[in-house]
Amino acid sequence: MIKKLLIVMFLLLGVANASGIQWEKDYQSGLMKAKMTGKPVLFIVSSNNCRYCIKLEKETLSNDLVIKGLNRDYINIIAYVDGGDHVPQELLTGGTPTIWFLHPDGEPLFQPLMGAIDAENFVKALAIVKTEYDDTKK
Repeated sequence: MIKKLLIVMFLLLGVANASGIQWEKDYQSGLMKAKMTGKPVLFIVSSNNCRYCIKLEKETLSNDLVIKGLNRDYINIIAYVDGGDHVPQELLTGGTPTIWFLHPDGEPLFQPLMGAIDAENFVKALAIVKTEYDDTKK
């Protein structure tokens, strides 16, 4: 009985952990993975004390459609400027959250999105960026 209960607990923990965004460890390892997979990069510059950063994470980045799109089509990196995470100088804008879409070599695909974006519009942006990125590879 205890063995069955433990198996169920491990399965539930596995599902819970698999349901979030797959974040890379840091900027450099994220770019390396993007080069290996050929996927574009979502790079978010955030802050732990920024009200709009918290809103973006709680409302948009927890949305199931956003999570699915990011995990399927992007290499995802988040860096906290107040946490000592590395952010390339050219990607610092002075404001957070800053949402960059990058080529695997770190070059921006577009100008960044600034602020908390609602989930519906974020999903639309993900589709547009993915289409544009795929077109540049042809």
